Amino acid sequence: MSSRRMTTIAGSLVTASFSTVMILSFTASADDQGPASSKGGKAVDAAPAGVKLTTTLPEKISVDNSSQETDLTAGVKNDGSKDSGKIRLLVVGFDGLTVKNVQGCSPIAEKDLPEGSNSGFACPIDNLAAGQSKSYAVDATFDLNKTGKICLPVQTSDGKKTFWQQGPVPFGTTNPSPNAPATPLLLGTDNKPVAPGGDALPKTGVLRDLLPLGAAGGTLIAAGVTGVWWTRRRPRQAEA
Repeated sequence: MSSRRMTTIAGSLVTASFSTVMILSFTASADDQGPASSKGGKAVDAAPAGVKLTTTLPEKISVDNSSQETDLTAGVKNDGSKDSGKIRLLVVGFDGLTVKNVQGCSPIAEKDLPEGSNSGFACPIDNLAAGQSKSYAVDATFDLNKTGKICLPVQTSDGKKTFWQQGPVPFGTTNPSPNAPATPLLLGTDNKPVAPGGDALPKTGVLRDLLPLGAAGGTLIAAGVTGVWWTRRRPRQAEA
């Protein structure tokens, strides 16, 4: 084989390899969840002096249209000047968004879930130092025929106070992609059903009529009443 032909073949292989790298790099960047956001979050109970706790969610996620599986990163950070002490982060799903697992966290028993939610995990944190943050990998499913919301409260370790709560904030799209491999969803966007001809979203969950989707700072705790989020699930005592 001539040296010219050998050079031509070698050049083709290098070009093919370079193209493959370019394609793989583009695919990886396409799966990027974008910047973290505190959209839909609000301080609730006063945190200890010098402690400033907030949470973050990705600006966008992607749902596999065949398996309905998705993943995201939930973060908690302390922007204050003092350590937080023992706290806990909760990751709670509503309507079409069901939380299947949160790495390093424990599932919340069904009887202890807040009214209207379908799933949740509790993540104990011994201490979050000033200026530090912690992130958790969240596995979930999303029924694209429904709305889907998530909520991230940050509480004392015993759950008696909630220092910060993000959500319930929706993920969704106004431009569904039923024939695509996956559907991208944006934080703070009401979901439009993928099902052909679906003009209206089904009303699912007790809180759908109580909490407007996408309302900044919407909380599960009634104004001025600490602990309502948990006490609503308690059974009524028998009347005398």
